[in-house]
Amino acid sequence: MRTIVTVLILALTLTACQQQSKIAFVDNTKVVNEFKKKKNFEAKFKTKIEKFNKKSDSLQKAIQMEAQLFQQRASKMSQSKAEEEYNALLQKKQLQDYTLGNEEQALQEEGQQQIDTLVKEVKAFIKDYGETNGYDFILGANDAGSVLYGEASKDLTEEILEALNKENNEEE
Repeated sequence: MRTIVTVLILALTLTACQQQSKIAFVDNTKVVNEFKKKKNFEAKFKTKIEKFNKKSDSLQKAIQMEAQLFQQRASKMSQSKAEEEYNALLQKKQLQDYTLGNEEQALQEEGQQQIDTLVKEVKAFIKDYGETNGYDFILGANDAGSVLYGEASKDLTEEILEALNKENNEEE
C-alpha cells in the first residue's frame, strides 16, 4: 500500500513538473504612457499648469511695476516713509511667493497622485487580464531591466494596451 502511494505521489509530481507555465511580458512604461486615460489627464493638467503660470507671471509683473513706482517715488519721500513702503512691498512679495509656492506644490502633488492612481489601475488591469486569460506570470519589461529579452510572440503590450483603452472608453 505504501509503495502505491509513493508511486502515485511520484507520478503526480512528474506530471506537474511537465506542465508548461503560461508566461508573457508587457512593456509597462509603454502601456502607462499610451494609456488614453493618462493622455487625457495630461492634456487637462497641462491646461492647469498653463493657467497657474499665467497667474504667476501676472502677479510677478504687478509686483515689479509696484517696485518701479516705489523707486520713482522713494527719492521724494522721507527715509522713514520710504523704509515703511519698502518693507510693505517686500512683505507683499514674500507673501505672494509663499502663496505661489504652495499652489505649485499642490499642483505637483495632484499630478503625482493622479499618475500613481493610473499606474495602480494599469497594474490591476494586467493582473485581471492574466487571471482571465490563464497566465501563470506576466512580467513587466521596463528600463530597469526586469525582462532583458522576451520572444516577440510573448509580448502582450499592444494587446493589453488595446484592451485597457477599450475598457476605458466603455467607462466614459
